[in-house]
Amino acid sequence: MRLSERAKAIKPSPTLAMDAKAKALKAAGEDIVNFGVGEPDFDTPENIKEAAVKAIKDGFTKYTPVGGIDELKKAIIEKFKKDNNLHYEKDEIIVSCGAKHSLYNIAEALFGPGDEVIIPSPYWVTYPDQVILNDATPVIASTDEKNSFNIEPDILKQKLSNKTKALILNSPSNPTGLAYDKKGLEAIAELAVEHDFYIISDEIYEKLTYEGFSHISIASLGEEIKQRTVVVNGLSKSHAMTGWRIGFAAGPKDVIKAMTNIQSQSTSNPTSIAQKAAVEALTGPQDFIPKMVAEFDRRRKYMIDRLNKIKGVSCVTPVGAFYAFPNVSSCYGKKFNGKPVNSSLDLSNCLLEQAKTALVPGLAFGDDRYIRLSYATSMENIKKGLDRIEEALARLE
Repeated sequence: MRLSERAKAIKPSPTLAMDAKAKALKAAGEDIVNFGVGEPDFDTPENIKEAAVKAIKDGFTKYTPVGGIDELKKAIIEKFKKDNNLHYEKDEIIVSCGAKHSLYNIAEALFGPGDEVIIPSPYWVTYPDQVILNDATPVIASTDEKNSFNIEPDILKQKLSNKTKALILNSPSNPTGLAYDKKGLEAIAELAVEHDFYIISDEIYEKLTYEGFSHISIASLGEEIKQRTVVVNGLSKSHAMTGWRIGFAAGPKDVIKAMTNIQSQSTSNPTSIAQKAAVEALTGPQDFIPKMVAEFDRRRKYMIDRLNKIKGVSCVTPVGAFYAFPNVSSCYGKKFNGKPVNSSLDLSNCLLEQAKTALVPGLAFGDDRYIRLSYATSMENIKKGLDRIEEALARLE
């Protein structure tokens, strides 16, 4: 039996692969500091968990409508109205099994052979593979930290062709933690309207911003761009609900209908219990979020300050998410205990094996000059891990 060409073209997630390697070492008794996987280390708030328990006790354990229950869609509509000044109807909303599932549904609904999808680099590792899985071609557009890793209009113009179907925008970004301001979004929106391509706007980290940065959804900049935008969001990051698998998307009715039809033949509805928990997450008390953000901010400041004091490392200050994305390319061409370090993968493996610290190579995100560290872990772990990294890099020769 032979696998499909599609299956053979896809690589396992590097973030999950590094996490698995770190956990295997930890299970073997090693003291590993894990900066690898991006999920809040906070527990889901009690009121949300209680809503799920109530759903179970009330027998809300059957199939629901494919695209989500009306109660949750209404809560999502209110969220968009309040947070983003966006107005949607129920048939412009779909609830899926996490934001990643929402993104995959979009790819299935929009992409096909001959289509090109522009993806600014550095990018979340899943974007190119989802494009490839749907027989389209990812077109990578490199960005630079001097411009806050935002795609410049001139670069975007160079990547456009008559095959361009969409641009995937992630703000705040995984892995850089940087984000687009209104001016940058307006320039992109103008090109999208002029050249008639979709914007897939991944806004999963919108609640996690710092230093007064205010998230803006590109869909809110006018009706023309709204009709070309599918906004993706969810509860994994904002409400520490990664395992609950609730994501949602809002967009043009025909796109949402196609996504719903596709979902009906893949997963059907998201988990009924998780949907009830999601209603509580969106409509219940929100005081958990600023407390979590304040703690992330404390860790962010410490990590960025420490990284920039390590010889051979420089790191721009993120304004969102919970990642640091330091440039470590000056470490390349050296050796670690006799082992050559010529790439982010080499360095990441050395730090895991020799410094017992797990992180993700920038190669996975499309830029080999960098590594990604998550500060969604305790301050104790952050201090210990950075001590180890600093000591290890000092031994490069």
